[in-house]
Amino acid sequence: MSDAPGVLTHAAVMTGRSLRISRRNVDAVITSMMLPIMLMLIFVYFFGGAIDTGAAYDSYVMYVVPGVLLLCAGFGASTTAVAVSEDMKGGIIDRFRSLDVGGTPVLAGHVVASTVRNLVSTTLVLGVAVLIGFRPAATPAGWAAVAAVLLAYITALSWISAAIGLLARTPEAAGGFTFFMSFLPYPSSAFVPVDSMPDWLHGFADHQPITPAIESLRGLLLNQPVGNTPWIALAWATGILVLAVGLSGVLFRVRTR
Repeated sequence: MSDAPGVLTHAAVMTGRSLRISRRNVDAVITSMMLPIMLMLIFVYFFGGAIDTGAAYDSYVMYVVPGVLLLCAGFGASTTAVAVSEDMKGGIIDRFRSLDVGGTPVLAGHVVASTVRNLVSTTLVLGVAVLIGFRPAATPAGWAAVAAVLLAYITALSWISAAIGLLARTPEAAGGFTFFMSFLPYPSSAFVPVDSMPDWLHGFADHQPITPAIESLRGLLLNQPVGNTPWIALAWATGILVLAVGLSGVLFRVRTR
């Protein structure tokens, strides 16, 4: 069994490999960055005038940006599933195993690279949001909490995406996870208040993992009361992360027998 320093070294090497692969897949990187920006512009300029978000928000852009940040994180993290599936299908895993590189460093490399890409794309989305009128009022502590919630969700979603990549038999099947991750923010408070949705949808929208994250980001960025919502968001992210890491370990052993 490899010692911890060896695992960390292998993970760092695998992270560098995943980042170099990202540089060669420029179209995928651009898509993961541009799609959330395009959706934000569509909602703000096409639909924003028709959506009532209440007196607490000066304009729709102040309401929608936190949801777009989570959408960006989910969409970017979901591409990890395709990358992991391509590794499993291409036979490179057998070569890594012959070099005594275990499954944890390989998957961790994909997850860390995904996190780096997502932090860059999230920063870009936030910059565009400021250009079109978003004016955050977060305190330094609020910004730190925003970064913690985003980082927790990006990491958790990247790990669950890696597990999906191990479960899927083809990269095309793994790509279907991208649709799911892109859809999940819609039945939440990302784009419209939950109260405006049909009654039968309230239960799911209020109790799915994306809603507390969005409410936390919105409150923290606008310096509004958040109560215990950030802790609920971090609890969801932690639960997803623990489940995903355990599941990916089992699936990797099954796929590499």
